[in-house]
Amino acid sequence: MNSIQRVLIVGGVHGNEFTGIYVVKKLENHPYLIQRDNFETLTFLANPKAFAAVRRYIDQDLNRSFKKSDLQDLTRSSYEDIRAREINNLFGANGKTPVDVILDLHSSTANMGLTLMTDDRSFNLQLVTYLQSLNPSINIYLSRKSEEYFGLPSICELGCTIEVGAVPQGVLQADFFRKTEALVINALNYFEQYNRGEIPSFDKSLTVYRHIGTIDYPRNESGELQAMIHPQLQFQDYQPLAPGEPIFLTFDGETITYQGESTVYPVFINEAAYYEKGIAMCLTQKEIIHNFY
Repeated sequence: MNSIQRVLIVGGVHGNEFTGIYVVKKLENHPYLIQRDNFETLTFLANPKAFAAVRRYIDQDLNRSFKKSDLQDLTRSSYEDIRAREINNLFGANGKTPVDVILDLHSSTANMGLTLMTDDRSFNLQLVTYLQSLNPSINIYLSRKSEEYFGLPSICELGCTIEVGAVPQGVLQADFFRKTEALVINALNYFEQYNRGEIPSFDKSLTVYRHIGTIDYPRNESGELQAMIHPQLQFQDYQPLAPGEPIFLTFDGETITYQGESTVYPVFINEAAYYEKGIAMCLTQKEIIHNFY
């Protein structure tokens, strides 16, 4: 791609995820931290009404509101539908101030540690490789952007989502605040080097966790939960789960085991926001990818 002209740092897509919100607020109060010589950096609070209410959203999940057909449908009138159109009209490809890269800041109640979520475009892989070189504890969660993906980052092809946890909803934790801020600053430093043609050389391989699907909790015909995450699996994000190992525990104390055919690596285990989405965890495959430079 050509040089980066404009970067967007977004916090508060979910109003009760305080980490990204307060990182954005700090950067707005200290703009020298994000000023770079060869591109412009913008900051944005995505869902201020939900933040004021300390809720994930008002009417619907903003991070599921950017489907192209929905953005074009002016009859859609929920708060998040309107907000999504406003964001797209500001920062999308045909917007008032189109951006080249988005850094989308989130937190999770699951034990995600430091996670960078992106797709397999070479620019994005090079970005997360650089960030992981500075902090080897970072996990790379890979998903392919598709027509079915309609989160806020879908309005821009490049960048990543920063996901940190475990952090309770509506709570600010200093350690993850500082780690998120450091990731943002390091990403901006990378973009500056990219524009100068000074990208450092790294080993041309990267360990990633590629999304392959989701599992819901056991439920009855009324949709009520019939089991919980098994204690042996709780907080074990990015750890191997083999067929036959415990995955759920019923209220009567019966263990339900994983019935897949091969070892997987669950993430977003017992994420509070995913109960309503019918997701007990996401499943990934651990892979090493090569030749993306």
